[in-house]
Amino acid sequence: MKDSNFLKENNARQMWHPMTSPKDSIDSPPKIITGSSGVTITDIDGHTVIDGVGGLWNVNLGYSCQPIKDAMAAQLETLPYYSTFRGTTNDAVIELSYELAEFFEPDGLSRAFFTSGGSDSVETALRLARQYHKLRGESGRTKFLSLKKGYHGTHIGGASVNGNANFRTAYEPLLPGCFHIPAPYTYRNPFNETDPEMLANLCIKALEDEIAFQGANTIAAMIMEPILGAGGVIVPHKSFAPMVREICDRNGILLITDEVITAYGRTGAWSGARLWGIKPDMMATAKAITNGYFPFGAVMLGDKMIEAFENNDNAKIGHGYTYSGHPVGAAAALACLAETKRLNVIENAASRGTQMFEGFKALKEKHSIIGDVRGGQGLMTAIEMVADRTTKQPIDGASAATVQEVAYQNGAMIRVSGPNIILSPSLVLTEQDTNTILSALDTAFAAV
Repeated sequence: MKDSNFLKENNARQMWHPMTSPKDSIDSPPKIITGSSGVTITDIDGHTVIDGVGGLWNVNLGYSCQPIKDAMAAQLETLPYYSTFRGTTNDAVIELSYELAEFFEPDGLSRAFFTSGGSDSVETALRLARQYHKLRGESGRTKFLSLKKGYHGTHIGGASVNGNANFRTAYEPLLPGCFHIPAPYTYRNPFNETDPEMLANLCIKALEDEIAFQGANTIAAMIMEPILGAGGVIVPHKSFAPMVREICDRNGILLITDEVITAYGRTGAWSGARLWGIKPDMMATAKAITNGYFPFGAVMLGDKMIEAFENNDNAKIGHGYTYSGHPVGAAAALACLAETKRLNVIENAASRGTQMFEGFKALKEKHSIIGDVRGGQGLMTAIEMVADRTTKQPIDGASAATVQEVAYQNGAMIRVSGPNIILSPSLVLTEQDTNTILSALDTAFAAV
């Protein structure tokens, strides 16, 4: 490995970083992370902090999960790779598909299609939704519905159903036939409605109006996150998802839950669908399936999909990835799933999530920079920063950057996205770790 001077000198010089401009990375070089342990990360200068981002929503079990590392090493010794395309498979992926079917049985999902990550999983679900309707003789069902503020990855289909212009505008025109419904976002919404239940009903009315306008027989699927993550941790009223499920059923529309973030315990339940008491037709998962240790994902499929594809001789799936069902990824996922269940992480996610949510609500009373605190369902929390609470004017970029840097210097890596601080730490976070994050941000808010 090159020395630290070489690494600093070449930081952001020969690579472009995701979700930022190349010029910004050169002008303000990113932090070089060189080590990790438990729920902490260490940079090239030896500064160690609590990782309040959990990698990128994915390191649920922290950075020292030895069973996953051992499983990957053992698999590399026996079978480092082989394709699962027609005619071949591997032992690890067979075992994993069995374990996932058992894990997601309460969600009504018992088949898996393996991918290389979250964007791949979303793309797979969208494609299979269109194919499902063609197999059933309804080839006119090609459109997709989704929520504004929703995030569904970076592929052309995922970008098209994304509900945030930041991920769309530069790449348009995108996939035609994608339409967006207002999100149940109480702090900012077109109805000026602050009551969560009433807002949920208004958004549902907008969904029904859009279906009527488009024609139900033209719509393939509705895709949504059970809790909107990258859009700012928007938690809908508990009535919202069941109403969406009923509307989709009534209109012959498939329901896809994008659980790249929310599956495997993040919400304090084993899935976002289970949190709200619904059964989707497909579920896109990735991220925590291997604790971030290997790029891997799975689309879980329910009875409607199984019936349409497994009882039709013409249902050839013309879709897949070189690394679908990669044996090392499957071994990592098996070990991760076993450890996730052994630790019963949903209990700690719920407890620490409540501690963090209540802690930031208390800080809101102290710091006028905090306009809104969202979360309260597991370990996913957002703080929306404002320059003026009365007008809800968002904080400027320079001030937001100061908050991020001061928090880092005081012990916590946080993620700032526009005016939002988004926190998604590991689910093995302790009470003291949580207090460290709260203290670091208390200091950061005071600095601004």
